Amino acid sequence: MSAPQSAQEITHYENFPVASWLCPPHLRTAITAIYWFARTADDLADEGDATPQQRLDDLAAFRSDLLLAAKTESTSSRWPHIFKPLASAITKFSIPINHLEDLLSAFEQDIRKTRDGAGYATEAELHDYCTRSANPVGRLLLHLYGIADDAALRYSDHICTALQLINFWQDLSQDIPRGRFYLPEDACAAYKVTKADLTALRQTENTTKLIAAQAVNTLVMMKKGSKLVHLIPGRAGWELRFVVQGGLRILDKIKALDYAMLVKRPKLTKLDYVVIGWRALWM
Repeated sequence: MSAPQSAQEITHYENFPVASWLCPPHLRTAITAIYWFARTADDLADEGDATPQQRLDDLAAFRSDLLLAAKTESTSSRWPHIFKPLASAITKFSIPINHLEDLLSAFEQDIRKTRDGAGYATEAELHDYCTRSANPVGRLLLHLYGIADDAALRYSDHICTALQLINFWQDLSQDIPRGRFYLPEDACAAYKVTKADLTALRQTENTTKLIAAQAVNTLVMMKKGSKLVHLIPGRAGWELRFVVQGGLRILDKIKALDYAMLVKRPKLTKLDYVVIGWRALWM
């Protein structure tokens, strides 16, 4: 992962509104602490040349420090720059650590799936992964904003799951060679796409139809969640508008490339950011 970016950039943790000028100033310290917790855990799970078991052991140690920090007890000496500000944020804002634990659970699952070359049998199984890999981010932010009604949480989950799925469809050409298979197996079977097709990155008519169907479903989900922008007041609401429109713009780019994500990867240009800003103004 790259260094923290503005909320307009749609990849995994880069859509976190870290220190953005739109982020509510009184929440910046807490949001930054949560971001660096998630970012560091993601790096432990994904960066470098550690073995899968070493990664799992590191995440177990990271989880242990999280539990200590939540109790305002001394953590290990490995990540004081992470857990000191996080412990302060947990105390000040009563942050529910179950969402942070869910993120760690998702990272652990990714390690095991990649190690075993395993995919997701169904769309429901993939979405269950998203409830832990993506949805906690939205729920943590809503908690900080003081928003807890059921509709807002539901819309947030739609947005976060859609962002995670957009990241998957965008990165198919990079993830599959690394042993990461996010296209659901039941959908692959329905479109007569085999794992061998995916591993070879064969952009056939069937794989194109499969990816197109997944992208359209994700578009529907994002549009359902976009109602949330009208429930969050002030600067945070504007932040979310850019996040949503960034995700929608990536879907536009995927469609413009004829869903050939096994051989191409869409990128946002300066012009795209202008489009994102314009569309955000009219949500």
